[in-house]
Amino acid sequence: MITLLRELVEDKHREVHTVAPDIPVIDAVRMMNRHKIGALVVLDGKELVGIFTERDVLTRIVGDGLDPASTRVQQVMTSNPVCVSPDMSVEDAMLLVTEKRFRHLPVLQHGLLYGFISSGDLTRWLVRDQKHHIDDLSAYIMDAPAH
Repeated sequence: MITLLRELVEDKHREVHTVAPDIPVIDAVRMMNRHKIGALVVLDGKELVGIFTERDVLTRIVGDGLDPASTRVQQVMTSNPVCVSPDMSVEDAMLLVTEKRFRHLPVLQHGLLYGFISSGDLTRWLVRDQKHHIDDLSAYIMDAPAH
């Protein structure tokens, strides 16, 4: 059975944390720490303009010696991230994050933010799905008549 990202997003029941592009990096990092998350969606009004991740902090702030209090998110965010549809299969999303080495995928529907999926979300789904398959196979074997 094919599972769509729509189901994964609805199953998460978690708020998508967003920031405006003009806020200081230090405020975005504090928000990420407060919510124990690794990325924020950057919205200019309702338009997705980027994502801001832990990796951005390490490579573009710390690595370049920038001041997080005076640097704005828009200066160091990942602009124009790859976005996916809620109708994409979880399997295809897993292939995408694996091949492109992404950790986060914004999910857009009709150009608006629908959800945000992490590689961890996809891995949890995969593990849960595999467990269901194992349980089903075990039940089938246990109920099968002996030869």
